[in-house]
Amino acid sequence: MIFFLTSFVVSVMAAATPLLLAATGELVTERSGVLNLGVEGMMLVGAVTGFIAGYYTDSAALGVVAATFGGAALAAIFAVLTLILLSNQTAAGLALTIFGRGFSSLAGAAFVGIKGPVLPKLAIPGLSQLPFFGPTLFGQDVLVYGSFVILAGVAWFLNRTHGGLVLRAVGDSHDAAHAIGYSVTRIRFGATVFGGAMAGLAGGYMSLAYSPLWAENMTAGRGWIALALVVFATWRPGWLVGGAYLFGSIMYLSLYVQGVGVPIPSALISALPYVVTVVVLAIISRDRRRIRLNQPACLGKSFAAGA
Repeated sequence: MIFFLTSFVVSVMAAATPLLLAATGELVTERSGVLNLGVEGMMLVGAVTGFIAGYYTDSAALGVVAATFGGAALAAIFAVLTLILLSNQTAAGLALTIFGRGFSSLAGAAFVGIKGPVLPKLAIPGLSQLPFFGPTLFGQDVLVYGSFVILAGVAWFLNRTHGGLVLRAVGDSHDAAHAIGYSVTRIRFGATVFGGAMAGLAGGYMSLAYSPLWAENMTAGRGWIALALVVFATWRPGWLVGGAYLFGSIMYLSLYVQGVGVPIPSALISALPYVVTVVVLAIISRDRRRIRLNQPACLGKSFAAGA
């Protein structure tokens, strides 16, 4: 029983980490008033650039850095299109996902099935060997712990700092923020690039820790779930943890059910996490008061100084 429980918790933590990383970045982006639907594409670019960099340098750490920059670079392109050229954010985000999927497939074609470097798990003598608590609390890789540190830092920044107040003000009323002298475009650009960096980091985790190899479209829709998590959390950082681990549990259980041979069509089991996503969003959307209270008022709206 202890072995099964330990295996379950460890597997859920691994499945939830990329969701939490990507959703944290998208939360910051959306709190600034920018809606970037290209999370899936940025995760795929991060996954392939991280894997290729890690493969050629034989260093998972350098792969993680490359994945972060890969996602940030794609987000910067999106920011130029939507914040400077004032393209439609929804259309640009969808195009970003399509581009990311195509680019990752092309760049990773020669690496399919090849095993790459693995991000090592921490091993603390005496603690990592403890029953249950050893593997779950003291035997994870650095990005599992890093996802909590980053989320805590984002929560502190948004709620306790002047910079976070400014960013939220830009998301709630870009005209008022501009009127008192803040650069709306610059702030949104930084928030968008940060969101892309986190999506790239999440993709790098997929190819360097979760499944240390490259496979086409290996994120399998996790970027869309990360987008849904932001709505699930009603744009509050603390709720992202519960949402990420809820969906991580569902994703692991769907794989476990297939593994033990439960007589349910595999296609139905694979679709379970996304069915749950739709159901949860449908339930949350009924609470319009909470959504209006927390959703940035200028989410998805373009801003042009002097317009």
